[in-house]
Amino acid sequence: MNPDERDYGTAEELTDGWWQLRFERTYPYPVEKVWRAVTEPEHLAAWFPTTIDGPREAGHALRFTFPEDEAPPFDGEVLAYQPRSVFEFRWGPDRIRFEVAGSGAFTNLTLLHTFDERGKAARDAAGWHVCLDALGAALDGSDSPRERMSGWADVHPGYVERFGPEASTVGPPKPAGG
Repeated sequence: MNPDERDYGTAEELTDGWWQLRFERTYPYPVEKVWRAVTEPEHLAAWFPTTIDGPREAGHALRFTFPEDEAPPFDGEVLAYQPRSVFEFRWGPDRIRFEVAGSGAFTNLTLLHTFDERGKAARDAAGWHVCLDALGAALDGSDSPRERMSGWADVHPGYVERFGPEASTVGPPKPAGG
C-alpha cells in the first residue's frame, strides 16, 4: 500500500498546550451523502472506530462503544451540531470535529482531532487515515469498507517519520483481555 501524499494528515501544537490532527479529504459525492456518513449510526458503522449513541444536538451526552469490545465503552458530549456542516463532540477527553462543505458532486471533509498527549499523534493519525480510507470505500459502495482499517500498520511508519519520535511514544491500544 502506498498512500497518496494528499491523504496524510498534519499535526500541530495549539497555543493551550493541546495538539491537533487535521485531515482534509474530498469525496466525489454531494454534501448530503457525506453528511449522513459522518452523523448517522447505520453509516458510521461502516468506517468509524466506535458506535456513537445519543442525540445529535449540542449539550447531549454520547456513548461510544467499540464494535468487538476492543476497549471499554466511554462517554462524551455533543459540542456543536449544525446540520450539513459541523458535528463536533468530546470523545473521552479528546475533541473530534467534522466539517463538511461543498457544492454539486464534490464534498470537502475536514476532520480535526484535538488531544493533550503529543506521544499519541502518530498512532491516532494512522488510525484516522485508515478510517477515512474506509469512509471513502463506504461512500463508493464497497461491500467491506472496514477491511481498509487493517492498513494501520502500513501508514503508521509514515506518521512516525513525519511527526518525529516525540509524537510516537504511545503505541496501539492493547486488545481487550490482552
